Amino acid sequence: MALATSLRKTASKLMAKFGGEVTIRQTTTGAYNTTTGTATVTASTTTVRGVLEDVNAREANELVKVNDKKLTIAAADLSFEPSVSDQVSINGEVMQVIQIKKIEQDNTAIVFEIYLNS
Repeated sequence: MALATSLRKTASKLMAKFGGEVTIRQTTTGAYNTTTGTATVTASTTTVRGVLEDVNAREANELVKVNDKKLTIAAADLSFEPSVSDQVSINGEVMQVIQIKKIEQDNTAIVFEIYLNS
């Protein structure tokens, strides 16, 4: 556990030093109202620092294409785990989360690699 804690702190420091500012818009669906036929949707935003890069050919699959982007953020900088229903805003461009890879040590999240599509 001590290694995981140290890795989380190091990842957070590296993102603060080398990362750019990004905003994650987390959308959660609430209770379904049978009378109106709708569900309440709540959105919250969190600003963190992360490293954005192009997806390379080895990472491409059915969901992730070569022209997509990969955002790496420190797990310690988030109070939630990102999901594919989230959106990321970078320099005014809104991108949809299409896939997430969680890098862990001892079952503790260290960084999230978030694949984005414009």
